[in-house]
Amino acid sequence: MKSIIEATTFPRTRQSIAEDLRALGLNKGMTVLVHSSLSSLGWVNGGAVAVIQALMDVVTEQGTIVMPSQSVELSDPSEWQYPPVPEEWWHGIKESMPAYNADYTPTAGMGKIVEVFRSYPEVLRSSHPNYSFIAWGKDKHEILHQQSLNFGLGEQSPLGKLYMRQSFVLLLGAGFDSNTCFHLAEYRIPNQKVIRKGAPMIVEDKRLWKEYKDLEYREELFEEVGKAFEAEYDLTSGLVGSAKSRLFSLKEAVDFAEKWFGNYDSKHIG
Repeated sequence: MKSIIEATTFPRTRQSIAEDLRALGLNKGMTVLVHSSLSSLGWVNGGAVAVIQALMDVVTEQGTIVMPSQSVELSDPSEWQYPPVPEEWWHGIKESMPAYNADYTPTAGMGKIVEVFRSYPEVLRSSHPNYSFIAWGKDKHEILHQQSLNFGLGEQSPLGKLYMRQSFVLLLGAGFDSNTCFHLAEYRIPNQKVIRKGAPMIVEDKRLWKEYKDLEYREELFEEVGKAFEAEYDLTSGLVGSAKSRLFSLKEAVDFAEKWFGNYDSKHIG
């Protein structure tokens, strides 16, 4: 297998990435939800920092950049599978797990760009212990404000706020399996399985294990939803560096996924 340097025809830079993003259709003043894969871009001079700077150069402070910053490792150890832990550990883990803190709790499985963006100047993070979002730019306060603990990716989440705006999704080398906005569609169809989850939080200066309600998500279907969406809509796609990337309307994606899930359930469940 070629190394990332061997697979890159020329060094990617803040400037070249910005040019590619503009060619893809990203513009000044946009509100954009970004999913990213740094390694797919090729060799980037400056790594994640250069990519973040390029996004800011293009969108500017007149727009808003949003990323999911999930910390799903703050969860009930009885749910852990990769790897599982012995049952006799569960109680002690729940009692001693550090509480969620928007300033320093790391992200889990979100990638290098998200983890660097999380600590970037003037970037804010929402309050959900598992399904937080981070944002920079004009509307960051309004988008992140008062995220509901229950149903954390539903209507009272940053996804719900983004749906109500003229927002876009940028898949920067990421696939539809990473497309968080499809979750919003899951809340809009009937008969979804509601489960109880939990995480450690600080409430009135005290660490508490807080339980909340959420759906049993079906991310395993997201690639199939995305392929159907792309077949029906003329999505803007192209290369950013070496990465196949897509830019599309968040509202159109959610509306399509809502219909798709409804049809899927009528065939497989109804």
